[in-house]
Amino acid sequence: MLKVNICFRKRTRFPGSYKGCRSLHVTKLLSSVEKFSSYDPVAVEKDWYKVWEKDGIFTPDLSKDIDPSNVFCIPAPPPNVTGALHIGHALTISLQDSLIRYNRMLGKTVLFLPGFDHAGIATQSIVEKQLYKKEHKTRYDYGREQFIDQVWDWKNVYHARIKDQIKKMGGSYDWSREAFTLDPKLSDAVTEAFVRLHDEGIIYRDSKLINWCVKLNTAISNLEVENKEIQGKTLIKVPNYDKPVTFGVITSIAYEVVNADGTTTGEKLIISTTRPETIFGDTAIAVHPDDIRYKHLHEKYVKHPLLDKTIPIIQDKDAVDMEFGTGAVKITPAHDLNDYNCGKRHNLPFVNIFTDDGFLNENCGDNWKGIRRFDARNKVIQVLKEKCLLVGEKEHSMTIPICSRSGDIIEPLLKPQWWVSQETMAKEAIKVVRDNKIKIQPTHSREEYFRWLQKIDDWCISRQLWWGHRCPVYFINVEGISNPKMRSDNKYWVAGRNIEEAKEKALRRFPNSIFELEQDTDVLDTWFSSALWPFSTLGWPKKTKDIDTFYPVSLLETGWDILFFWVARMIIMGVKLTGSVPFQEVFCHPLVRDAQGRKMSKSLGNVVDPVDVINGASLQSLQEKLVNGNLDQREIRIATKGLKVSYPNGIPQCGTDALRFALCSYTSNDSSNDINLDIKKVETYRKFCNKMYQATNFALLKVTSESLITTRKIVNEHQSINEKYILSKMNETSKKVAIAFESRHFMNVTDSIYQFWYQICDHYIEFFKFISKTGSVEEIRSAEMTLITVLDNALRMIHPMMPFISEQLWQKLPIVKDTKSICLAPYPVYDQKISNALDEPAKMFGQVLDVISESRGILNQYNILKNGKIFIEINDLKLKTIVEKESNYIKSSVKMSIDPLVITDKKEDIPEGCVSKSVNSLISIHLLVKGQIKDIKGDIEKLQKKIVKLNKKYQAFLSIVNNENYAKASTTVRDSNNKAIKDLLTQIETFQMTVNNLHKEL
Repeated sequence: MLKVNICFRKRTRFPGSYKGCRSLHVTKLLSSVEKFSSYDPVAVEKDWYKVWEKDGIFTPDLSKDIDPSNVFCIPAPPPNVTGALHIGHALTISLQDSLIRYNRMLGKTVLFLPGFDHAGIATQSIVEKQLYKKEHKTRYDYGREQFIDQVWDWKNVYHARIKDQIKKMGGSYDWSREAFTLDPKLSDAVTEAFVRLHDEGIIYRDSKLINWCVKLNTAISNLEVENKEIQGKTLIKVPNYDKPVTFGVITSIAYEVVNADGTTTGEKLIISTTRPETIFGDTAIAVHPDDIRYKHLHEKYVKHPLLDKTIPIIQDKDAVDMEFGTGAVKITPAHDLNDYNCGKRHNLPFVNIFTDDGFLNENCGDNWKGIRRFDARNKVIQVLKEKCLLVGEKEHSMTIPICSRSGDIIEPLLKPQWWVSQETMAKEAIKVVRDNKIKIQPTHSREEYFRWLQKIDDWCISRQLWWGHRCPVYFINVEGISNPKMRSDNKYWVAGRNIEEAKEKALRRFPNSIFELEQDTDVLDTWFSSALWPFSTLGWPKKTKDIDTFYPVSLLETGWDILFFWVARMIIMGVKLTGSVPFQEVFCHPLVRDAQGRKMSKSLGNVVDPVDVINGASLQSLQEKLVNGNLDQREIRIATKGLKVSYPNGIPQCGTDALRFALCSYTSNDSSNDINLDIKKVETYRKFCNKMYQATNFALLKVTSESLITTRKIVNEHQSINEKYILSKMNETSKKVAIAFESRHFMNVTDSIYQFWYQICDHYIEFFKFISKTGSVEEIRSAEMTLITVLDNALRMIHPMMPFISEQLWQKLPIVKDTKSICLAPYPVYDQKISNALDEPAKMFGQVLDVISESRGILNQYNILKNGKIFIEINDLKLKTIVEKESNYIKSSVKMSIDPLVITDKKEDIPEGCVSKSVNSLISIHLLVKGQIKDIKGDIEKLQKKIVKLNKKYQAFLSIVNNENYAKASTTVRDSNNKAIKDLLTQIETFQMTVNNLHKEL
């Protein structure tokens, strides 16, 4: 049997420390907030986090024996140290911390592991922008070491800022285990992983096509590429160009057909391209092998329009769509992914025509070398026109790849890089999910995971940056051997945990040679270190207590948009390097958009900073943030207008608890839709916080009993049926919440708790006021104990989502506390014995509440605010007895003058001139309106319309139950349908009775 420890206090006495649990700083904190008569989120949330940290509540105790089945661990997805958290981070923290706090209260050994990501490209590009803006210097002006020092300075400032934001959000992280991807421990893990995989041949060197950002001078991943769809001719601003560049135009070019010996055939082959500047890299023209238009051109060549060379006409069914354009396409293998694959199939030359800085190189000829790529576009078109080889230009829809970090147009380039071979490892990663060693939710994310891994390509992990993990691999510069292709050849590279290990490997490879080792200047893709996160943070490759206790971690929670870039890679690396899955479960939350469903973007002015929601922000302060950010003047002007539309009155102060609860309330376990965040909803939950605050303070003022109760059963002989009802709802809610938490259905968690709090505030407290005036000493005492009990449980239930206000109010409750914080208090759990004892009377009393609600409704409907004559007809003796016993409470709760209130089981007791309303098949309410209704005809018409609608529903149910296959339906379904039919008939009969009575009044 569940027992609750409670004590009661005098109205004027502030609760002291119970069982020595409350510390002095907690008592002082409570006293400082006591002066506020209404809820103030700033006052409530100001200091609790410091108290929790000081008391060491977030650090798991590993000194005792730990049951592996009673461990719960989440490694927090590390935010980038690039400025500040956004609302998506707030969602992540809210969901994860709710699960962490819930499991901690269940008594598990819990670890919420915090950390930060160095975010190579993002951080370096921001620092470079800032340095140029302030000092007009580039990283090359500083040199590698001094520039990295500048980045560390940036990191330290924004790391601290983000950490403060996380604490403000209430994230209950164990900060003693805080990790950063460039920490020595994690850097050692990166080196270990690279060396192992390189030695095994999984990491290898090769020249392949990559996404190249000219502005940043580095390869970037697909995640950093934004694909912009344009429908036709469009001017786009490109970094380092004074004027916008034209895109969305397709150019048709004539290539002269020649024989193998170079003699002309007099024929021209027309091709179309959106990138005429790449013409210098053409190494073939492709046609479809089945295209009858070009059968005669097989084995022929074309003369290059601008260079002194010929290129072959090849046949390729994959590279050519016969129905599109002329059915002939230029093949530029070194600058287009499709062309790259075609070039591989036909063993074509791969000609790189661009420098890393975006200029044409020597392969374009002396007349063209040194021209910028988009300037070359215009010049190429001009020269083709002069040569009469320009057929025409027209608008064309296309996709433009843009670097999300710099705004530059991505240039596909062929470069030697480090690659991870993923196909074999991906099969293992698929298997562990198919075998349910890892559960992925929602289902559509699981299916997306499979789709990605089944068509996986090798992973480019080289980045031409300075900020990050420098590749632990060394080029063996052998004396007497000089070949440009050597740096693309694995034979001349060795990986090492240090230079000594690299030298040993090089000596074994070239035992009789003189050589020097040069460490690669590139750094690793940030996602490489992130892929090791679940185990590098716990001490891998060392065998640590944390690894033994928490690995594999319980849950990885993140946004669905990085399912492939991060989650899949963690599974691949975890299985490969540790021999185990890295986590047991993955939950992918939706993305947060604005109230109109638009993606949040600084340039749109609709980005929500969680701190602005917590503290509130004026429109002016929001606009000032834009000016101080990284946007250019044009973007600032657009974003300023967007802010005026999205937040014309600024953002109201809502507090952390309201924000967390709102974000959780949007999230289900099966939704494929993103979250359209409306600040008004957050504001609603701020008002809900005030309701909780006022309800608890009311109890603290009204509960006057003094004797200390050390043990008490939830069920006792003095409880009224009203108390049994609220205690049953409390028990039922704990069951719903547990199911919702375990299934990650946060929407159901918040909805169930929210409804229970409203039952306390809108129903039970009203009963408490009634019984305080009319009840005996024993009844009042029992009602007081129940009030404190349900408030205690309700605060513990809501704590995972609303940590601050729940701690504040729970500490003030006059109950014996065995823990110093609600964080460590037991979470309310469902008790079948309580259900057996209370559910039946609670169900009966629920109908009493329905009587109150419907009585209030019918009195309002007919605007009878005093001296209402109500007759309650009940066709169940037991229920009639209960309603009679609660008649005074019913009259009090309706809050309108009722005289008389007649409870009967006989129709003849119902006088003529009544209107009627059915509560259910057992209860009907009749209100005497004779002589008090002005528009009787109007009311008759309304009731007849209702009868028609109810009859349609009734007929629909009849068609279901009369179906020949209805016998196959479950007993539960049939019972539910029978009840619905019975209730519908009662409603129809009741409304018809009212119509008949009203007709008599005409």
